[in-house]
Amino acid sequence: MRTKVEFNDQELIKMYVEGDVQALETLITKYQSKVMSSIYQVVKDLDTANDIFQETFIKVMLKLKEEKYQDQGKLLPWIQRIAHNLCMDHYRKNQKAKIIANDNEEFDIFDTIGEHDESRENEIVSDESNLDILSFIDLLPEEQQEVLIYRHFYDYSFKEISEITGMNLNTALGRMRYALINLKKIIDSNK
Repeated sequence: MRTKVEFNDQELIKMYVEGDVQALETLITKYQSKVMSSIYQVVKDLDTANDIFQETFIKVMLKLKEEKYQDQGKLLPWIQRIAHNLCMDHYRKNQKAKIIANDNEEFDIFDTIGEHDESRENEIVSDESNLDILSFIDLLPEEQQEVLIYRHFYDYSFKEISEITGMNLNTALGRMRYALINLKKIIDSNK
């Protein structure tokens, strides 16, 4: 009798859908390091990466059970795409949380500034500029937002972006070009 690791992805998926939980465990073990490292590359925090990894495989489990995965021999890219989308959701949620965080009634701006400090003033101006830019970025099409965020906020190369997102290098470059053109138009129209 064959062990689970000897089965291919299609067989393991079929076994899982038919109720064999160990088949899913085998798939998770098989792809754990690749998926986890791609998540960590984006979020740069181990606890957050672990949370997103778990959320990724919960979605994978649900989609496999609902038979929403169309097997074309591309299970890993499909899983990584789910993980990538969850990373982007995490990024967007955190940016909104930073904006909302200042709604506390006991919040006192002078507690954060401390004494008059030029470097702190520059940091505040920079934070405000970043919030303006983020609100403009939210107006871009999602595929352009994605490339722009990876390039400018995470400082990834276009090669790394294409590997993480599964798009080819020319697509990443093209989306970045259009993102910058559209962002300039948005900023110009909001002056």
